[in-house]
Amino acid sequence: METNMRADKQGGLRRRAAWLLAAAIIPAAAYGADVHSEAEARARQVVAQMSLDEKIDQLLNVAPAVPRLGIPAYNWWTESLHGALGPLPTTNFPEPIGLAASFDAPLVQQVASAISVEVRALHTLGRETGHLGRIGTGLDTWSPNINIFRDPRWGRGQETYGEDPHLTASLGVAFIRGIQGSNPDLPDVVATPKHFAVHSGPESTRHMADVFVSAHDLEDTYLPAFRAAIVEAKAGSIMCAYNRINGQPACGSELLMKQHLRGAWGFKGYVVSDCDAVIDIFEQHKYASDPAAAAAVALKAGTDNECNTRTLGENKGLGARYREAWQRGLISIPDIDQALVRLFSARYRNGDLAGLPQRQVTPVPVSAIGTPAHQALALQAATRSLVLLKNDGVLPLKPGLKLAVIGPLADATRVLRGNYSSTQSAPPVSVVDGLRRVLPKAQIKLVHAGASITDGDPVPGAALLTPDGKPGLRVAYYNRRGEQYDSQPVLVRTEPGLEASGLAFKEVDDQHKVAWDGYLSVPESGLYRLGVSGVKGALTVGGKPAVEATAYSQWGEPLQLRTVQLEKGQRYPLHFEAETGSTGVPGLFWKRIAGDADADLQRSTADADVIVAVVGLTSDLEGEEMAIKVEGFSGGDKTSLDLPAEQRQLLERAKALGKPLVVVLMNGSALDLSWAKDNAAAILEAWYPGQSGGLAVANVLAGRADPGGRLPLTFYRNLSDLPPFDDYSMQGRTYRYYAGTPVYPFGAGLSYTSFSYTPLQVAPLEGGPENGILVTTEIRNAGSREGDEVAQLYLTPPAAEGAPRLALRGFQRLTLKPGERRQLSFRLSPRDLSFVTRDGVRQVMPGQYQLSVGSGQPGTGVAGQQAQLVLNRTVLLEQ
Repeated sequence: METNMRADKQGGLRRRAAWLLAAAIIPAAAYGADVHSEAEARARQVVAQMSLDEKIDQLLNVAPAVPRLGIPAYNWWTESLHGALGPLPTTNFPEPIGLAASFDAPLVQQVASAISVEVRALHTLGRETGHLGRIGTGLDTWSPNINIFRDPRWGRGQETYGEDPHLTASLGVAFIRGIQGSNPDLPDVVATPKHFAVHSGPESTRHMADVFVSAHDLEDTYLPAFRAAIVEAKAGSIMCAYNRINGQPACGSELLMKQHLRGAWGFKGYVVSDCDAVIDIFEQHKYASDPAAAAAVALKAGTDNECNTRTLGENKGLGARYREAWQRGLISIPDIDQALVRLFSARYRNGDLAGLPQRQVTPVPVSAIGTPAHQALALQAATRSLVLLKNDGVLPLKPGLKLAVIGPLADATRVLRGNYSSTQSAPPVSVVDGLRRVLPKAQIKLVHAGASITDGDPVPGAALLTPDGKPGLRVAYYNRRGEQYDSQPVLVRTEPGLEASGLAFKEVDDQHKVAWDGYLSVPESGLYRLGVSGVKGALTVGGKPAVEATAYSQWGEPLQLRTVQLEKGQRYPLHFEAETGSTGVPGLFWKRIAGDADADLQRSTADADVIVAVVGLTSDLEGEEMAIKVEGFSGGDKTSLDLPAEQRQLLERAKALGKPLVVVLMNGSALDLSWAKDNAAAILEAWYPGQSGGLAVANVLAGRADPGGRLPLTFYRNLSDLPPFDDYSMQGRTYRYYAGTPVYPFGAGLSYTSFSYTPLQVAPLEGGPENGILVTTEIRNAGSREGDEVAQLYLTPPAAEGAPRLALRGFQRLTLKPGERRQLSFRLSPRDLSFVTRDGVRQVMPGQYQLSVGSGQPGTGVAGQQAQLVLNRTVLLEQ
């Protein structure tokens, strides 16, 4: 046996030496004529050197290092929906639904480019500290979310670009190009559009739902953005969804994965599963007979990489299902190798693995995170995301006004972040703080609200003291040895809050414990609601725990707050601990509230000229599969379009005071604004606007910036206007198929100026209009100040079964000075002119069309022009 082992070892060394020699002497041209071929050839060489166990380990999102082959660890789980996530403060841009409201594809590409830089800088940090293999260190990212926001109840709709396929496709393409860079064959970061496909709630059934969708709706609504992401933007990856589609799990779907993705669209990249979607194939869908069979279903269909949430807890042996599937003959070595070649090819092309001649890697320094340029872009993006829905003349606010700022979100900061965002970013700016900066001559009074379900902001560093009285908290990091933690910390430092940055330091191991110590010191005496997440420990008031956590809260659990009286000048001791492996994010939260909110409102608004009410939701109410069930919200989804009850009552009381009422909304989804439309003097939709959101809101309210955003959603009156949530038919949904009258339509938005359009000129492209048309018009700023316009082109098709009322087919955002004129051109391709038959065939249909270019949908009273277009023949298009 010893002789055989020695021979095997020597044989392995010879094979290794031969591979290294071949890799060194084979000229680049031998790998193929293009980058993909060369990267694939190198990937095949690596995979050929691996044992079966090594191969299986690489199929999960946490891919361990293979030292003998010089392969470092890699974690495919990297998030950057609207900002990179990592152990350092990163730039927090507006939630995607807000980016969609900008109707500004170049801006979205700029934002994505900045995010890409920060993702690469976090990869540099991972290499410098030895923490490659942790979440957030890879050179790929699981963004953007390009599902269609078909129903306002969906909690994750905030992550998308709205309800329209054309808008979603255009912004998705822009984001992917920004993330990947100018050459998708050599991406800076690999983009991963998700969740493929037909996935948009409910959250409570997403792991088990079988979504039956017609051929028409699939081609007309659910696939166009994914097709554009792959065919136009050339995304290097895609994420398959949890649900089934017409009986088959999305990660095992012949229709999606083979007919469309690899077949019609020619996709060459890799597929990653949504987290635990492969497990769901057996455990939830019962589509496979056991876990090994479920793994085989996904792998055979083309799911190359499995995200498994058990990797968060450092569980071992997660690949055993694949070994069993191989042993039973359900999958073959070529099946495994095909997946790994796709994965390693991507790592060569993005520069994680060296050796590809065309890939010249220059590490992005960690100092590129949160630069002044990125901070300025976050403010610009937030400003351009704001939508003015009503203005009776109260806006812009005059410099010397007396303002009363009310509402539970007036001084809130956590609401700005939205979901899928870093808990650490530049110091966030609330609306009241923004107004104080922008209107220094105004008298601005913050009116504290009563307790609200939206309460809970991170306690700022200014209210925390280390044991020796310095700002922040003392934090000690303890490495783990086996099952125990070291008795002495490996690193002690001051953090600004209940935050952990251990993975930013080489001496802190991947597995560690964190302990925070210090004091809470409030800036003013009063009632405070306090709570923590993701930690154990207590904050003591009067010798007794005012906040106590005896177990780690997990991801998605609602924040539990307790109301206590705190006094200025007192120091309240605290000690908290956390361990790696828990899914809860450590945080200490508070909210200053009024003891008698009604009396405070009456007293504080008595001499106010204008009342600004900041109300809405938070991503702790609407979001991904959350353990919350309160009035209006369940499991992350909404069960009503109403504002929370206490906010509705606050607005009614404020209106009764007889002062002009400006309503600022922060939310990730459509709400019923019928009361505000009838009663408020102005309405500004602010979404979840990111770290600079309060300053952006203040700039628009004060008139420093023009509110040029437009709604990427239909704002309905109530849920009775809509089909059931779990019905995926598009009939009766979104502006394209909804026959009722919304409170505010898709595309709506006002400016502080006005615009006019000249009559449309429609010219056919070579060979006739069926081959495409060029639409031109001239737009003029007819007002007295500079302003932003979003010119929207809608196409109304001939009457046909399944045809929408109308459909967006082009948009351009521009800024014009008073009296300035500019010519606009829209080039519509046959695909832009096409619609989908009942049977799912996309074609240019003969008949009479109506073209409209203007400030919104035709027939809504906005500026614009219309023209007729006649097409004489049918043109079939590819899937």
